[in-house]
This record gives sequence, C-alpha cells and structure tokens, in this order.
Amino acid sequence: MPMETDDLSEDDAPACVPVADEATGEIRLLSERCSTCIFRPGNPFRTTMPERIRSMVADAVADEGHVTCHSTLPGSAAAGVEPAICRGFADTYGDRSLALRFGDALGLIREVPPPS
Repeated sequence: MPMETDDLSEDDAPACVPVADEATGEIRLLSERCSTCIFRPGNPFRTTMPERIRSMVADAVADEGHVTCHSTLPGSAAAGVEPAICRGFADTYGDRSLALRFGDALGLIREVPPPS
C-alpha cells in the first residue's frame, strides 16, 4: 500500500485537510492518479515507507475516512491547488470512505485534474 512526498514527513502532514468546497459541499476527487501516486506500482515510497503507508491507509479505512493526495496538501501543492482525495485510494477503498459514499449518493463528487 501507498503515501507521501520527499519533503513531507509524517509530522508535517496536517491531521485534517478539508476536501469539500465550503460553498457547494462538493467533494474534490482527483480525476486520475497523480504522477507520484503512492498507489502506483513502482512508487519508491512503497519500498521506503511501507509501514507508514500501511498505517495511514489502515487508519483511513478504519475511520471511514480517505487519503488526501500528497500533491494537493497545503505546503506541498502549488498556489491555487485545493486538497483533493487521492484517486488511488478512491479506486481501491472508495466504498469504505464516508465522504465518497455520501458525495456519490448526493451527486456531490467533483473530479479535478491532478496537479502538474
């Protein structure tokens, strides 16, 4: 299982990053996996941080939460990029995420392109 960027340590990751638009209630979901997605085969973090990734994903699944794409996290993302749910997580565990289930049921999922 997958997660993080070179310059983002476990202690730097925000505890809760909103992926919903405050005005519309839409849940932002990447339209495809980012180029460094922790769910991509061959991602170096799968071998260098396997326990961190397993733990993060297990916690998200246990809490009916989600994993926010590391490329959209504040401090890692370019200006104007809003946090969004990781496409790899959604493809693998989306049926276990409360935000994705509710968003889907209410028609409030807004797919956004991954940051360049």
